[in-house]
Amino acid sequence: MRILVLNGSPRKNGTVANLLKSVIDGIPNKYEVEWINVYELKIEPCIACMKCRQDQECILPQDDAHIVGRKINEADGLIIGTPTHWGNMSAQLKLLFDRNVPVMMGEKRNGMPYPRQKGKPAVIVTACSTPWPLNFIVAESRGAIRAVNHVLNYGGYRILGKIIKPGTKSRPQISNRLLKKCRIVSNRF
Repeated sequence: MRILVLNGSPRKNGTVANLLKSVIDGIPNKYEVEWINVYELKIEPCIACMKCRQDQECILPQDDAHIVGRKINEADGLIIGTPTHWGNMSAQLKLLFDRNVPVMMGEKRNGMPYPRQKGKPAVIVTACSTPWPLNFIVAESRGAIRAVNHVLNYGGYRILGKIIKPGTKSRPQISNRLLKKCRIVSNRF
C-alpha cells in the first residue's frame, strides 16, 4: 500500500516539511511512502480549455503534472502540506491540482461531478506566520485548509485529520502537543 506525500512548500526543511515528516514517522510499516517536493516539479500552467473533462487527462504536453497525477491515482492515500499564502494553498500546489482535475473528479454527461478517489484517506498539513487566533479570525490557516479540503472533497477523499501550525514567524518551533497530534493522525491510516 502506498501513501503519497505532497510537500507544497518551497522550503524543504521548513515548518511544513517538518510537520509532514512528523506525520509520516508514525505511519504503519505496511505503507510505502513516496515524498514529492512540489516546487521542484516542472509544470506548465493550466490553460482552462476544459478538454480534460471529456478526455479524462490534461491535453498539454507531458510534464510533471501528468506524472504526479498518475502517482495520485495509484496511491492508497495522500498527505498534503502547504504554507498559507494569502489565506490559500501555495501557488505551485494549486497549479498541480489545477492540472489534475480529471484525476480528482469525473464529470457525467449531465455535467454533474463525481469523485475518482472515493474513500481514500488524506491528511492536510499547513503552517502560517500569522499568530493564533488571528490565523483563524482573518481566515489565513482556515483559508488554506478550506482550499485543500475543497480539492480533496471533490476527489472523494476521507479526511483523517488536519495539522495546523500558526505563528511560525515568532514561534517557529513545533510544540510537543502538535507532534503528538501528528502521531495520532498518522495512526489513523
